[in-house]
Amino acid sequence: MEGMAFFLLWFDRQAYIYAGDPSHLGGIMVRVSNLLVFFLTSGMVFGLTLYLKDWLMDEGKLKKVPKRVTFSLFASVAGMILAVIAAFTNLYYYFDENNLYHRSSGIKFLIAYIIPVIVPIILFTVILQYKNIFSKLVFVSLVLYIFVPVICGIIQIKMYGTSIVNMSMVIVSISLYVFTYLDINNTVERAHKIEMMNMESEKQRIQRLFDQTATAFVSAVEKKDDYLKGSAVRTAEYARRIAELAGKDESECEKVYYAALLHDVGIIGIPDSIIKNESDPKKWNRELMKQKPLMGKEILSSISEYPYLSIGAQYSHERYNGTGYPEGLSGEAIPEIARIIAVADAYVTMTTKKRFREARPEFIAREKFVKGAGEEFDPEFANIMIKIIDHDSKNQTQSEAPVINDEYSFKEYRSEISEGIPIDRKVKKISFECECQTDDEHPFSAPSLILFDSFDRRVHDSEKTIKSYSFLEYGEIWFDQNVISTFAKKTEVTKFEKINRSDSKYEIIAGRFDDHLILKMTSPFAIKEVVVALEDAGRASYLALTGENCQLHKVTVEETGDTIGAEDIQRIAEKEKYTDRLESDLPNIQINRTRSDHTIGVELKRKLILDFHTMSLPGAFLVWNCPYVVLFSSADGTVGGKDYREYALIKLCGENESEEVFAKNNLIMKKKDEFLGWEDWNNKNRKGYECEVSIVQKGGHIVLKTENLGIEIENTTDLTEVPDKIYVALTGDQVALTDIRINRFARRI
Repeated sequence: MEGMAFFLLWFDRQAYIYAGDPSHLGGIMVRVSNLLVFFLTSGMVFGLTLYLKDWLMDEGKLKKVPKRVTFSLFASVAGMILAVIAAFTNLYYYFDENNLYHRSSGIKFLIAYIIPVIVPIILFTVILQYKNIFSKLVFVSLVLYIFVPVICGIIQIKMYGTSIVNMSMVIVSISLYVFTYLDINNTVERAHKIEMMNMESEKQRIQRLFDQTATAFVSAVEKKDDYLKGSAVRTAEYARRIAELAGKDESECEKVYYAALLHDVGIIGIPDSIIKNESDPKKWNRELMKQKPLMGKEILSSISEYPYLSIGAQYSHERYNGTGYPEGLSGEAIPEIARIIAVADAYVTMTTKKRFREARPEFIAREKFVKGAGEEFDPEFANIMIKIIDHDSKNQTQSEAPVINDEYSFKEYRSEISEGIPIDRKVKKISFECECQTDDEHPFSAPSLILFDSFDRRVHDSEKTIKSYSFLEYGEIWFDQNVISTFAKKTEVTKFEKINRSDSKYEIIAGRFDDHLILKMTSPFAIKEVVVALEDAGRASYLALTGENCQLHKVTVEETGDTIGAEDIQRIAEKEKYTDRLESDLPNIQINRTRSDHTIGVELKRKLILDFHTMSLPGAFLVWNCPYVVLFSSADGTVGGKDYREYALIKLCGENESEEVFAKNNLIMKKKDEFLGWEDWNNKNRKGYECEVSIVQKGGHIVLKTENLGIEIENTTDLTEVPDKIYVALTGDQVALTDIRINRFARRI
């Protein structure tokens, strides 16, 4: 069709060029050109019919060619034959002695337009019938191909001298080619998209299969030890989060995930007698356990397509300082994927209940990473894990009230003890019904309460667990007038009134403010109020249920929605103050809990040195129970004031806990030769020492430096937007800051 369109246009031009040329060549060319113009006009209709027939049979899958199409083929052939006949019989046209073209008179010339007009209209009826077979582009191009020449043909009857029909047929032929090409291109694109979707679907299917296979394999391995259940998935999820925050791409994060998921499969080669039958890890066969990474490597090395799996298993027990196994690698000689897994695995191990211990609380795991960064763990990934712990703690939505049993059965006193219920400013209501179970041998029956603090919210009685969980018992309280004060500063029954009820309902309303807590206790025989003064306002307080020869039913714990204030508790002991020291430029402050108090803001004017004395409170035991420095801006120069923006929070243990919303921070912490370890650091903090912090500002660039007890810190803060005034304040966690001096022009800067 394209070829015929080209020759149609070419011979049409030749017919006009040689028209009126009286030469012998002119006579031949004008006759041949006009013959081929009329011949090719019907020929293009023939080509269109073939195109339509091909589309209907191949794309439309018709089993039989429609009769109208067959008729159109014969009609267009007849048109080509008539064009040849007309050249010799003057049927359509004739030439005078000057070789000028003239139409034949009357209806004879109109015969030339029957085929080019009628056949396309017949073909259009076929196109309409099978419209769904054609794409939009092809349908539009066919409609144009049919009706543009037809319309031009009708116009051509009235016009003479311009071959608009021939030109229009060339144009629509080109448009048919272009539209068909675009349709093919769209079809290819659709096919490509479908292929890509199929490939992606297949990839996802294979990924799901691999994931399900790996998870099933891990589940089978974890059946060797009930305490391992779910640990592999948790480790993998934390490892992926570390990788994401470290800037790894999706592919790398997936590798880290599956390497972490399968890193501990070597345990399948450890005998059950080693895993299950020991209650004390000291009795484990350490040398045999050290074979676990090698066994994991051997198992996973057969998966040659994913070599990172065996690498993760082999090296995830190496330690950054070279004290790990099996090869004792250190630093960056340990594969990066294994260094990430080591951090995630350590966190999950610490916060998971084991055969020989309870789960560690998150802040203990956090301290482990603070202490172990650069020693046991890769410092970059350890610091990322600390940020994950902090983020999860801030976004934790679970209620403060623990999930405790709704029934307890007590025989001997303290034979069973509930988990601790936190007592703080949010008032708690604890209710239960008590059934006495006395006999001649056991005539006494009563429920009671234990007030205490421990990392895991549980009461402990062995020397080992008391030390491990920093357990401290404040005292025991009964519903009669009896109380036992153990490590509370003072316990006093401030109200006791006997009553006589026939039911078995008990109720406790409990709350705390600062270092005092109050219990309002109601039983069938008495109403009692107890105030307890604690030694340290920084330590937590929990209440546990226990008793002797009784059974508790319908135990519930709920928050009332009220909060305790200083006016709600009668003070029975003076508050311990650790700020009775020299006071200098700023008032002394005592910070009982994380950032519970701050100094006023000191405006930073290019250079500033803060000198002060710091001492951790008696209950402090974590490395971050130390002073903090806050860089901020606010309308009134106070922390948390109007338009408050925090730029940096530097802990003098070597942490930067900034959220980096309004600034970017880079902290470098070095341990000098005089640093003797974190236990020594804590001890010296408790005794107290003199501290100096220098801050230098140049526009939006702030450098903070300090060196304390062998820890050297340099933090660089770059503000995204420089405010009119920048302030510095001191705060901390379980620490007393005294003798605070401001030096703006110190020679040491």
